[in-house]
Amino acid sequence: MTLTADIFWSFRSPYSYLATRRYVALTQEYELTLNLRPVYPLAIREPDFFERSHPNWLRYTFVDMFRVAQFYDIPFGPPRPDPIVQDIATRKIAAEQPHIFRLTRLGQAAARRGKSLAFCDEVSRLVWGGAENWHEGDHLAGAATRAGLDLTELDSEAASDAEALDTEIGGNQAALEAAGHWGVPTLVFDGEPFFGQDRIEMAVWRMKQKGLTEKA
Repeated sequence: MTLTADIFWSFRSPYSYLATRRYVALTQEYELTLNLRPVYPLAIREPDFFERSHPNWLRYTFVDMFRVAQFYDIPFGPPRPDPIVQDIATRKIAAEQPHIFRLTRLGQAAARRGKSLAFCDEVSRLVWGGAENWHEGDHLAGAATRAGLDLTELDSEAASDAEALDTEIGGNQAALEAAGHWGVPTLVFDGEPFFGQDRIEMAVWRMKQKGLTEKA
């Protein structure tokens, strides 16, 4: 029996990236289907979040995300460019956002094809894995190809069907909140949310209680 779970995920979230290759590994080890459902990051949904957060929040996050990457031996570096255009000093989110809408719509277009986990894994390795100017050249095209997709086709759909894709992305966010959380990455199994890259083992423990088995 193959179990199914949803993953709510953002291209701007370093913790989403740090969890993704472990999510992929789960699908390789277990009879498990993980449906990655992209959402827009807090910077889009709540632009004033960073201005309202505690002064230590950003500093701790930087320390912790590099620590997690070192602990799991995951290549990691500040995105160049950041998927969200933001003044880090003032925490102000820019009005113009040339990257995040394209990326998230591409992720949802991949989800329509049942390949969002593979696509977002490959793209996040570029964004957070140290690739400079990941948005230029053939970086994204290569990531799409490795995921079994065609970037030209995805980009065309992201442009021509943007409104419908955004509606689906909004539905992903609503489903995340209905499951009992608001942040990413969150794995939802059997209606139970497991928030954070540090809850993967606990999610596996729960799924094993419900019949999760290793692949033969």
